[in-house]
Amino acid sequence: MGASSVHAALHALVRRLDDLHIPFAIVGAMALNEYGHRRATVDIDVLLTAEGLARFKREWLGRGYVERFEGSRGVRDAEHEVPIDFLIAGEYPGDGKPKDVRFPDPAAEAVREDRIPLLPLVRFLELKLASGLSAPHRLQDLADVLALTRTLALEESMADLLAPSVREKYRELWRAARSAGKE
Repeated sequence: MGASSVHAALHALVRRLDDLHIPFAIVGAMALNEYGHRRATVDIDVLLTAEGLARFKREWLGRGYVERFEGSRGVRDAEHEVPIDFLIAGEYPGDGKPKDVRFPDPAAEAVREDRIPLLPLVRFLELKLASGLSAPHRLQDLADVLALTRTLALEESMADLLAPSVREKYRELWRAARSAGKE
């Protein structure tokens, strides 16, 4: 565990962003793993600002990272052959349309208790819920919330800390997590 090419690429990326003092948070399946639910993944999702992405690209494109296509937000770690997707603070998860949930500024929200900066669990859940609710191709995000609810034995009251648009879906998933195994 933790020795795959994705993990090697993650640790290299974390070092490089830290060296540049670019605020960021790891999101997606790698964050899910850090929160305690293991899910296999082949890519890395990183939240940063538009300025942070521009700075990272200036410093690292052609030096170990390659754009997926010109002007893309996505890059590939050329050494480890791992795709990296960058999510931009202030934009909307899922379908990209305005809603009461936005990607937060990692400088203000990211916490680093261990090796990598993550969003607080409440913010992470909120983003996953908003994404899964607004984009039919993002149903894995709802499954991730269900899995975390089970793995961490989260409380129903967590819904009160979430944005209004995602509270009921959290409660629904919480009930599903509680009923699992009772059949």
